[in-house]
Amino acid sequence: MIASTTFCHVLPLVVVAAAMSGCAAVPREAGFADVEALAADRGIARIHWNQGTASDEAVAASVRQMLVRELAADDAVQVALLNNPALQATYEDLAVAQADLVQAGLLTNPVFDGAFRFREGGGDVSFEGSLLTGFIDLFLIPLRTRAAGAAFEAAKLRVTGEILDLTGRTRAAFYEVQAGRQLLDMRRTVVATLGVSADVADRLREAGNITALDHAAQRAQYEQSRVDLAAADAAYLAARERLSALMGVWGREVNWTLADRLPDPPAQEPPLDDAETRAVARSLTLGAHRQELVAAAQRAGLSHPLATLLAGEAGISAEHSPEEGWGVGPAVQLPIPLFDQGLAKLALAQAGVRRARQLYAARAIETRAAARAAAIQLRGARERVDHYRRAILPLQQTIVEQSQLQYNAMQIGVAQLLQARREQIEAGARYVQALRDYWLARADLEQVTNGHLPRLGRPARDAMGGESTAGPAGGGGGH
Repeated sequence: MIASTTFCHVLPLVVVAAAMSGCAAVPREAGFADVEALAADRGIARIHWNQGTASDEAVAASVRQMLVRELAADDAVQVALLNNPALQATYEDLAVAQADLVQAGLLTNPVFDGAFRFREGGGDVSFEGSLLTGFIDLFLIPLRTRAAGAAFEAAKLRVTGEILDLTGRTRAAFYEVQAGRQLLDMRRTVVATLGVSADVADRLREAGNITALDHAAQRAQYEQSRVDLAAADAAYLAARERLSALMGVWGREVNWTLADRLPDPPAQEPPLDDAETRAVARSLTLGAHRQELVAAAQRAGLSHPLATLLAGEAGISAEHSPEEGWGVGPAVQLPIPLFDQGLAKLALAQAGVRRARQLYAARAIETRAAARAAAIQLRGARERVDHYRRAILPLQQTIVEQSQLQYNAMQIGVAQLLQARREQIEAGARYVQALRDYWLARADLEQVTNGHLPRLGRPARDAMGGESTAGPAGGGGGH
């Protein structure tokens, strides 16, 4: 039987253990307010973290209201920011990073080690126990906390970068849908125009007024236009699905509509000469890498060879025997760095610092190059749009008008008149491509000057939906 006095003496050890273990809760907001501020500074008015609160339904209702009206580019972006599940999953990175920060500031839990010994034949019970904790770990808590704090700040910057990335991709997808819709309409006009030309060629062939070669050429153009129409229709529908995925909609919600035409470029362009300076100054990517460099340096401090000694434990040891009663005193456990002196861990940590430093330099170079490239792309896209509007489209209109006059004077046939009209439509399609490329280049420039490194090397597409070998971005469709 264990004496009650034994329990009374052991109880204080348990109380001390509970007091030393501490208590720390992980805040629910996890730095989201800081992310909201960073996003607002970059023109993003509203984001929401779905955490099962009463405000979630209000956000869902606002998304449904936006989807039933004709969407503008800003509306599509807002739906994506509130409704995209992948972005919601990214917000959990904040919770993970903050939990790591809280954990870094905690002492290790104390360990109670006890043994009871029962004497043969009965009698009193001997007890031996100790309560140990790594309170020498206090020397490491500041380093751990600074490392975790830097990682937390990097997580906020990375999450904000993901918000900007989704914004840019959604805006680009929106423009591709709009362009795809216009190109699809133009393809339908081409099919109708060549269909009339093919019918005329059929009648002329029956009358013997054109050769078999000319007749076959007219029919081949018409049949090819029907294939191109089917391809443009498929490209348009695929572009709608890409935008639906970015907005996080499915089921009946995919029946959203938007304006049929791409807007004209604004009268004034954003400043381009200082794009590189603004991109570096506001770069979230560089900010995150800077914090990761700080975290790596702090982890290198944690890997110092002396840290193997700081992993020791200290506490209280108690012993009770029937003959001598209770004895209480300090207890220490220290690892002996005989085989592992921490040199490998130190080398690993130092390599992490060097790696973080080089990654920071690499991202700085990429950011500068991305800013210059985005400015060049926007300037070139604007020049192409303006050239189409000033020269090419008016010339094509003049060709059609003159062809109509010559047709009325019976100087050319209907096939030539229809060919002039077809070439005018094709020029209009190339103008739509140039206009789409302009808005995509503008979206890229906004991203990089707002602090996010955009995805470079987006493939260009020709005016009617196929991939091209030159020029920026492309594809698409929309209501």
